[in-house]
Amino acid sequence: MNTMHKMQVLSDSAQYDLCDYVNRHTSSSANLPGIYHSTVSSGCTIPLFKVLMTNKCCNDCKYCINNSKRNFTRIELTPRELTRVFLHYYQKKYVNGLFLSSGISGDIDSSMEKVVEVARLLRLEHGYQDYIHLKIIPGASRDIIKRAMGLADRVSVNIEAATPSGLSEISSTKDYHTDIIRRLKWIRAIHKKNPECAPSGGTTQLIVGANDESDADILKRVKWLYDKMDVRRSYFSTFQPLEETPLEKRPPGNPIRSSRLYQADALLNSYKFKVDELIFQEDGFLDSTLDPKYAAAINMDIFPVEINQGPYRDLIRVPGIGTLSARRIISIRKKHPFKKLEELKKIGVVVHRAEPFIKLEGNYQSSLDSF
Repeated sequence: MNTMHKMQVLSDSAQYDLCDYVNRHTSSSANLPGIYHSTVSSGCTIPLFKVLMTNKCCNDCKYCINNSKRNFTRIELTPRELTRVFLHYYQKKYVNGLFLSSGISGDIDSSMEKVVEVARLLRLEHGYQDYIHLKIIPGASRDIIKRAMGLADRVSVNIEAATPSGLSEISSTKDYHTDIIRRLKWIRAIHKKNPECAPSGGTTQLIVGANDESDADILKRVKWLYDKMDVRRSYFSTFQPLEETPLEKRPPGNPIRSSRLYQADALLNSYKFKVDELIFQEDGFLDSTLDPKYAAAINMDIFPVEINQGPYRDLIRVPGIGTLSARRIISIRKKHPFKKLEELKKIGVVVHRAEPFIKLEGNYQSSLDSF
C-alpha cells in the first residue's frame, strides 16, 4: 500500500476527532486526503492537515471506527512518511497547520513517541514554525506529554464522557481518573510552570449520545474542566452508529442537542455563567427548542436591565447582547446615554432579542409577555 493510499484511509479515520468550533467539514479526495477545513470561533476557516498515525488500537471504545474488536485493515504511517506528505501540502499552501492523533500500536508511550517525533522532525529538522495540535493518548507518561507540549501550539485529551460511569458505558479499557483526568492535571501543571509549552492551552472532546448522560452531567463536567483544569475549550461530537461496532444499533445522537450544548458551553466559558443559571428539564436535558441564554433569561429576576446603568455581568445575560457589545455599551454610555434602540443596533446588539429584557432611560422597550 503506497503512502497516499495510507493517507486516505487514515485521514478518513481521523474525522471523528474535532479541533474546530462550528461548521466543521472535511475536504478529502483520492488526490488530496487529509485536508480539513477548521472554522474557528472568530469565523475564519483554516485548512489543517488532519490524520492518524495509525488506525491500530488496543482500546475498545464502542462508538469508534478503530475499535480493537472491529475487523478491518490496520495500517500505520512512519513519522518520516507523515512529515514528508505534510511538508508537501504545506509548501504547496494546501494547509497551514497540523492536527495529529493516533491509535495505539504496541504500548501507549511508543505510540505517543511517534506522534511527538513528527513534531520534532518538523520543528527541529525542517524549521517549521506554524500551527501544530497534538492529541495526547490517555495513559501517556508525564515525560512524553511534556515533550509534546514543548513542540505543539495546542494539545488535547479526549475525556469522551462526563462521568466515570458514562465512560464505562462506552469503553472498558480506559480508567476515567487515572488515564484521563490525571493527564489533564499534568497538562495544566506543565503549562502553568512553562507557559511556552502548548501556549494555546489544552482542549477536550465529549461524545454526545453514546451513553445515557444528561446535558446537566455534561455541562457540570465542562464547567469543572474550565475552572479546575484550565481547559480552553470543549468540543461535542454527536454520536453516529457505525457498522461492526458494539453500538451499531443504538439510535444516532441528535445534532440539535449538540448545538444547544455548544451554546450553553459558550455561556459557561465565555460569559462566565454558573451551571445553576442554566435551565434544565426534569430529565436533566436542555430544551432543544430554546436558545439556552433565552431560557435562562426568562427565569432570572435581574430584568429588565437598564442599559445606561447595568453592570457588565447583567448586560451579558441579556439575549442579543454579547461580550463585545456589552463592553461597547459601557464605554459609550460614559460619554452619552443611549436613548434609542437604533443606537444599540449600530454597535452589534440584536435588538429584537434584547427588547423585552432592557430599559432605556427608565423606559421599557417591550414587555416580555407581549414579546
